[in-house]
Amino acid sequence: MPLCRSLIRQFSGSSNVIGPGIYFVATPIGNMSDMSERALQVLHGIDVICAEDTRHSIHLLRHYKIPPKQLISHHEHNYKEKIPQILSLLKDSKSIAVVSDAGTPGISDPGAQLADACHREGFPPIPIPGPSAVVAALSICGFDSVPFTFFGFLSSKSKLRRSMI
Repeated sequence: MPLCRSLIRQFSGSSNVIGPGIYFVATPIGNMSDMSERALQVLHGIDVICAEDTRHSIHLLRHYKIPPKQLISHHEHNYKEKIPQILSLLKDSKSIAVVSDAGTPGISDPGAQLADACHREGFPPIPIPGPSAVVAALSICGFDSVPFTFFGFLSSKSKLRRSMI
């Protein structure tokens, strides 16, 4: 790390040690170069990763040369069973990163239920911002984007998609 960055970190009070808590880390939505430096710092420093798809997350960790971590699968089919396990880790003062396959966890995935459970148990989630498919699309749509409303992603089933629209 260049000396300048090292000095800035030293005097700004930040370090590579990530404290106990739960971090909702945005991941690239297509281009691996979209990963933020802060997101990488968190992923390097945490104890556990809760991943929508552990196979996808392993690819991400390898790409950025992040040492292996304990991985917990946390997705739409198992989140009810996994939330108590994740809360238990927080009670044991572990540092946890929550990642989705692409984008920000908690947006149209079970990360929202986990964030709610964390709030109820006194563990405020810490957002680590990054790429957003919604904002990226909105920025180039060609019409006035203020205000806008996001109702979630449209269904892949045509009948349901038409009724949503």
